Amino acid sequence: MIELYMLETCPYCKKVLNYLNENNFKYITHNIKDKNKHDKLIELGGKEQVPFLYDNVKNIKMYESDDIIAYLKSLKGHENE
Repeated sequence: MIELYMLETCPYCKKVLNYLNENNFKYITHNIKDKNKHDKLIELGGKEQVPFLYDNVKNIKMYESDDIIAYLKSLKGHENE
């Protein structure tokens, strides 16, 4: 499952969310305003930056909206759905 750590006010997060929605991915969002979600972001990725994608099936972790979208495009048949 795709997990996206984000802030609602972040334009780069919105860019990734739009891509996920337009391409019918199943995903979970985590708003890092929640302290527990923030702490989990730091634990998984090592820094306080969003958007942060975690593919918990393939153990892929990445920052940067363009890199995230490129990764999502590479998924053949949306294996994570």
